[in-house]
Amino acid sequence: QLQLAESGGDLVQPGGSLRLSCAVSGVTLDDYAYGWVRQAPGKDREGVACLSSTGRSTNYADSVKGRFTISRDDAKNTVFLHMDSLKPEDTAVYYCVAEPKITTLASMCITKLPPAKEYDFWGQGTQVTVSL
Repeated sequence: QLQLAESGGDLVQPGGSLRLSCAVSGVTLDDYAYGWVRQAPGKDREGVACLSSTGRSTNYADSVKGRFTISRDDAKNTVFLHMDSLKPEDTAVYYCVAEPKITTLASMCITKLPPAKEYDFWGQGTQVTVSL
């Protein structure tokens, strides 16, 4: 059974950087597409980034393009979200998400960011706060 465990959330000043980690267990990394979804207080869940099951395709929300990078380390079975030039509006709980590679949702990542709410598997979330 797939399990996702996020870590790395913290309080950081505007303009700073942070790297979130998502430890993937119970499955082979290649069998799933991955993503990061965030939810700010009082707002709907928002897809931030996705990574295809092959690791060769990525897509990002317009609000984070050029600042965030999603990647994975197969040896460590871990997915990362590296965030640079952080802004107060990036403050949110960040969730690591996954979808079996055989699904239509997973294949979407090759061309665009999949709908945030439709991923099948979710981690518990990690808080990122960007403030002075």
